[in-house]
Amino acid sequence: MNNSVNSIQVSPIAAFSDNYIWCIHDSQRCWVVDPGDANAVISYCQSNHLELVGILVTHHHWDHTGGIAELVAMNENLPVFGPKHSKIENLTEKFEDGDTVFLRPFGLSYSVLEVPGHTLDHIAYYGNGCLFCGDTLFSAGCGRLFEGTPEQMHHSLQKLMQLPDETIVYCTHEYTKANVTFAKQVEPDNKQLTNYANWVCEQRKAGKITLPSSIKQEKAINPFLRAQQDGIKRNAEKYVGKPLPNADAVFATIRSWKDNF
Repeated sequence: MNNSVNSIQVSPIAAFSDNYIWCIHDSQRCWVVDPGDANAVISYCQSNHLELVGILVTHHHWDHTGGIAELVAMNENLPVFGPKHSKIENLTEKFEDGDTVFLRPFGLSYSVLEVPGHTLDHIAYYGNGCLFCGDTLFSAGCGRLFEGTPEQMHHSLQKLMQLPDETIVYCTHEYTKANVTFAKQVEPDNKQLTNYANWVCEQRKAGKITLPSSIKQEKAINPFLRAQQDGIKRNAEKYVGKPLPNADAVFATIRSWKDNF
């Protein structure tokens, strides 16, 4: 699946069992996002006659960083951009919330958003109608809380919800089928979710990718972006067996529910 971003395209490179390394490219050169597997990137570049000219990193987990050293070893001048508050090796520049990264030679720029929750060092890149969100936001889901608090993750997701509805969301895992199965438990009367779940099942049966998504789509079907909805609040309270005072508490409950689903 290719999606035009001006004259640039964004294509998925499959890695491991369910990762996607997103490749931002023209007909000759590319940047990749979260290259956990160097061999997957090298093979894709060779097959498509692309020169790797840069790397974006969202957080420190090995399945997003494991290929960096090998790729840098092949090109010692390769720019590698990542989070300022991180110990990721081989970063050439570090960025924090509000910074702007420039992808040369494409003339593209992306705003950096700090989105802690999945990890404390997690950042996302937004620009040109695209969001590269790592493991913070998934279609119909969100990342597990390995380091941050539920409140941090909820705040990070609310930040992403403020982006324009037409923003294309490039998540990094093919978790959508499992996520919609859970989401229907949380919000069984959501007809848009039901329709989306049916589409997801058809895509996966055909061996097709379910990504990217969009902010508009996720606002309509993702329970982790809908903790303020009365129906989700009622079902979360039923699950936990007590009243929940606010959306943060609802979010924390459904995140725990998903962890045990």
